[in-house]
Amino acid sequence: MTTATLVGIYISEQAKVLPRSVDSVEAIAMKGLTGDRYARKRGTFSATEPKHSGRALTLIESEALEAFKARYELDLSPAEARRNLVTVGIRLNDLVGKKFYVGTVLVAGVRLCDPCSHLQKLTQKPVLAGLDQWGGLRADILSTGVIQVGDTITLIESKPE
Repeated sequence: MTTATLVGIYISEQAKVLPRSVDSVEAIAMKGLTGDRYARKRGTFSATEPKHSGRALTLIESEALEAFKARYELDLSPAEARRNLVTVGIRLNDLVGKKFYVGTVLVAGVRLCDPCSHLQKLTQKPVLAGLDQWGGLRADILSTGVIQVGDTITLIESKPE
């Protein structure tokens, strides 16, 4: 069995600025990641989103980026995907409505993070089709702590059937 692991962290202080890779970041409960545009209320959609929309934290599977490259023969870097956390070994779609830990930080999966025309315009790549159902996960941060590359992702609560 593969261990679900965090393999990348990306933050951007401003909308439309390519996120930068960091080795660790402070996650602030119900706010976001220190230094990230959404924690600073400077994200593209900050003004239009409700408080618990999952904008505090976004995740994408490294497997989705690899599948995009295989299908389109185009690289879509983790930074271009504009998600905060890059994972390996876990199906993020299955985490909607569930709580899980990223290292020691408690997180709640809120909704899928489908690609949008804004992302397609920024990347100039076919992300609407290429990441359909693979765009990642929007999540709320429920506890404050430090997230680090290499952290294990651990599911703690299943969604009722």
